[in-house]
Amino acid sequence: MTLYGELDATKAGRFAATNASGRAGVASGLAAVAGLMFGLDIGVISGALGPIAREFHASRLLQEWIVAAMMLGAALGVPIAARLSFGWGRKHTLLIGAALFVAGSLFCAVAGSVGTLIAGRVMMGLAVGISTFTAPLYIAEIADPLHRGAMVSIYQLMITLGIMAAFVSNALFSYFDTWRWMLGIVAFPGIVFMIGVAFLPSSPRWLMMRGKREAARRALQDLRGQGHSVARELREIDARLHVRTSGWALLRADRNFRRSVLLGVTLQAIQQFTGMNVVMYYAPRILGLAGFIDHGRLWGTVSVGAVNVAATFVAIGLVDRWGRRPLLICGLVVMSIGMVLLGLSPSAEVREATAQALTIGGMVCFVSGFAFSAGPIVWVLCAEIQPLQGREFGVGCSTAANWIANMIVGVSFLTLVDRLGLSGTFWLYAGLNALFVVLVALFVPETKGLTLERIERDLTAGVRLRDIGRGPR
Repeated sequence: MTLYGELDATKAGRFAATNASGRAGVASGLAAVAGLMFGLDIGVISGALGPIAREFHASRLLQEWIVAAMMLGAALGVPIAARLSFGWGRKHTLLIGAALFVAGSLFCAVAGSVGTLIAGRVMMGLAVGISTFTAPLYIAEIADPLHRGAMVSIYQLMITLGIMAAFVSNALFSYFDTWRWMLGIVAFPGIVFMIGVAFLPSSPRWLMMRGKREAARRALQDLRGQGHSVARELREIDARLHVRTSGWALLRADRNFRRSVLLGVTLQAIQQFTGMNVVMYYAPRILGLAGFIDHGRLWGTVSVGAVNVAATFVAIGLVDRWGRRPLLICGLVVMSIGMVLLGLSPSAEVREATAQALTIGGMVCFVSGFAFSAGPIVWVLCAEIQPLQGREFGVGCSTAANWIANMIVGVSFLTLVDRLGLSGTFWLYAGLNALFVVLVALFVPETKGLTLERIERDLTAGVRLRDIGRGPR
């Protein structure tokens, strides 16, 4: 029986669960604004890169590093976030991330050289790394099991909204050819995020880890509502805290923890090597190669961003109904098809109008597949599968893997196009997506409706990864 199974038997229980999801939903929504900042940074560089290259006469290699500098900073920000979130708490770590985001975006806006710009991008990357580590972790820890998938998926929705907002901003500012405003304007949502985070409650699970049981009880009661008894949930959390150990010690001592860490790292690598950020970072250039010119390239990216937002609602609506595995497998198949279409578009035998249709169709197909599957669901799973005592370490490893893979993708795309051609590069990503379907089918568990404590019990009992949660409850 799930945590809320007994409550659903009565009207009072149903009211309490609804009230709980509302209270926790507001807190999750505020935390998910970290995803908005992430999305803005992904989207804004796609439009700014061309004007930056012209102003500073940047080579192709420097352009790749302007893109990849943010990912380098994010990879560095993850271990910082892991330490801060354990010692200072999830809430205060999110505040630090917001402050760095504001400072980094303003630093980029006033940059006088490529080196200064790259330094500002690294600073923004630190902020994004801190936020992308902490926000899904925080949301998973405050959400109830019946709504956890949708709540963590809201984080991905905010990423897509951020990308969409950046694409629109880029298109508008392109008429004035001012990349500095493109980069500087993203400081404003960072300020809003900083204010919102100040009103968030602390994570009850983090409070329990720090021995603050009464504060945890009050925070949990506030999140779940007065009609819900939090005693059982506190007991389940407490039961997982009896072994005090660090992440490294647990990794060395516990084979099952190594399995969960490896799964998290693999999932995040899969998310990035689908090629999503190739499309996001270089969308105007891809559209330009297909024959779109001038402002049409940037407005084309806006349409792709709109599809990205719309498809994310599919994940929010279905992740706690259909489950994680079916959506993830379906999305990877759709993404592979999208990359096939993109691979066909540069063919010499294809006329320009057909190439443009294939390019737009392939991008829409690919982006929609990512938005309802690998985008949100990987964050959901990585926040769910790590045991409480090693959660910061496990999520830190997987998030760092995300950014390292992201950096590899960002810094290699233009080089791959030079070596393999545009078609060959897209065919490569199509093959990778097909491979990932097999990996998900073999190793990824279905965690729909399970408490974090139930997932941890099965994991530590040595249950095969894909069979977690299938036994009696």
